[in-house]
Amino acid sequence: MKTFMNTYYTIEEKYLQATDKLSYGKTPKALQLLNEIVSNDPLYARAHHQLGKIYYYDIEDYQTAGYHFKTCMELEPSFPGNYFDYLDLVVFLNMETQVSIIAAKALTVPGVDVADIYDLLGLSAEKNKKWSDALGAYNKAFEAVTDNSQREKIEEGINRVKAKMQRNSAYQYTLVS
Repeated sequence: MKTFMNTYYTIEEKYLQATDKLSYGKTPKALQLLNEIVSNDPLYARAHHQLGKIYYYDIEDYQTAGYHFKTCMELEPSFPGNYFDYLDLVVFLNMETQVSIIAAKALTVPGVDVADIYDLLGLSAEKNKKWSDALGAYNKAFEAVTDNSQREKIEEGINRVKAKMQRNSAYQYTLVS
């Protein structure tokens, strides 16, 4: 047990306090609590995950976010909640090699939303103009999806890639002798 404001809290209780603060939009307080957790127990993977989310989505410090997501994945590889955010970050940063590594690992972890992972793989391939790979990934995402709004988003990706493929084929000319 650790002391915090003259009261004893376990690491788990402090973690729950931090996530509660996040749910109420009190990011600075959550950041403070999570940093205290990591300084007292650097192996507490889920605190690294939450810190990664804060640094990615709120502070936009992508290097620090990546460090915390990677640390979480290394410390608790079976924690499914980390993979989407970590993969989203590396897709955003267009780190193709990392995308493949993280996605491959994510797809082996029970509880990971497979549709989300394939959707991000589709987006990564699309960003890199690998139309066939993008379409294949989006189709796998479509097969795995169970949520209607997510299904619509995936269909938009499929249609977007098909349009790009058609447009590219319309501009391919052949020389005739």
